[in-house]
Amino acid sequence: MRILHTMIRVGDLERSIGFYTTILGMRLLRRKDYPDGRFTLAFVGYADESEASAIELTHNWDTASYEKGNGFGHIAIGVADAYQACDAIKAAGGEVVREAGPMKHGTTVIAFVKDPDGYLIELIQENSRQD
Repeated sequence: MRILHTMIRVGDLERSIGFYTTILGMRLLRRKDYPDGRFTLAFVGYADESEASAIELTHNWDTASYEKGNGFGHIAIGVADAYQACDAIKAAGGEVVREAGPMKHGTTVIAFVKDPDGYLIELIQENSRQD
């Protein structure tokens, strides 16, 4: 068994695809419209779905935004250098909400960015993971 994907609902599919592909460097893996159900599914990720997990962006055509609730935390992405990743994300127009630095009560270097729908993405510096 393995994790196939994580699904999040988005208000503006093109904006979200742009964020995940342009700012976070993922690829659009596949996309399909379901006219009878009035929704579109788009899958983004760093590798083919046969090799790695993906993020499913679900766009319900008649819904512009969603409540985040308090159950979902974040999506984590491993990066070689969290400081450099934050600089690149800001330069590309992304929003860094917690600059890179050691996690509270630990030494792992992390940062947080926010996607266009307000979902948090944690960047974890891979060579610093000790906590």
